[in-house]
Amino acid sequence: MGRIVVISTGGTIASRWQGSGFAADADGAEVMATAPLPEGVSVEVVDLFSVNSPRLTTAHQLTLLRTVHEVLADPGVDGVVVTHGTDTLEESAFLLDLHHHDARSVVFTGSQRPMGAADGDGPGNLYDALLTASKTRGLGVLITFAGRVHAARGTVKAQAVALDAFADPSKELLGKVGFGKVTVLRTPVRPEPLPLPAMPEAPEGPPRVDVVVHHVSGDAVLLNAAVAAGARGIVLVGTGAGNATPEVVDAVKAAVADGVMVALTTRVAAGPVTEIYTHGGAVDLVAAGAVPTGTLRAPQARVAVLAALLSEGDAEERGRVLRRVLASGGSVLVPA
Repeated sequence: MGRIVVISTGGTIASRWQGSGFAADADGAEVMATAPLPEGVSVEVVDLFSVNSPRLTTAHQLTLLRTVHEVLADPGVDGVVVTHGTDTLEESAFLLDLHHHDARSVVFTGSQRPMGAADGDGPGNLYDALLTASKTRGLGVLITFAGRVHAARGTVKAQAVALDAFADPSKELLGKVGFGKVTVLRTPVRPEPLPLPAMPEAPEGPPRVDVVVHHVSGDAVLLNAAVAAGARGIVLVGTGAGNATPEVVDAVKAAVADGVMVALTTRVAAGPVTEIYTHGGAVDLVAAGAVPTGTLRAPQARVAVLAALLSEGDAEERGRVLRRVLASGGSVLVPA
């Protein structure tokens, strides 16, 4: 028997019609009742919270992180499935992956269509997630959706409403689910797991990390506003391979001098941030103190900055944590 714990957090997979639109409403037991169980799998449900995932806060995510660690403290548990809204699933999954030190799998899933829909995808996704959690080991935190298995790192919501919602635009597919089997195609390369962070106490709460996007006629106003609002971390979303303007470079340099951690990603769907251009490009931004994020896009780059800020040590050590997290983004193909 595979003993799987399902942690329910809401999302479309738990949503019902509310009169003007859909919203998370069902508890975990109701969600589980929609899906068949893989042969030999038993399930226990933890109702953690029930919200639409755009409403998630860092506090929600840290509660989820600690709950998964508490569940896996039981050696009788064979794996964990997290049902989650798709809008921010990639962020929660990556945060958990950065702190996941167990061989047992934690598998995120959800749906694009609400609970009870005649053509709903939730039951199939949940079945596949349970199967993946019971059959895989040593792959970190995973996302199972539409018959595909993705590594948490690098995976983004690539389709707003289509059923095959998730992909890593810069990497090969991790695996597939079908006919009662899970086929793993590659092994993700993951950094050394980070220690479990402490829960930030009120009134300060978790560190603020903002995202600023560059565009034609873009200036440093929003980046400076984020610093003025108390951001301890900023993700700058550049154009192309990670480019902006000399004015933005100056703002990044000033922010870093004030102790703000700045990461540099790109608004382009695939490919790494690369130091090619000057006159405000990635060459100058990195020289000003921005840390390039490789192929991580803004939501997960923000999670990397958050995790570094939550780690122990001084500013220099936290900077090393961020660079270590961002440097480990490769993969190993599994021979056919």
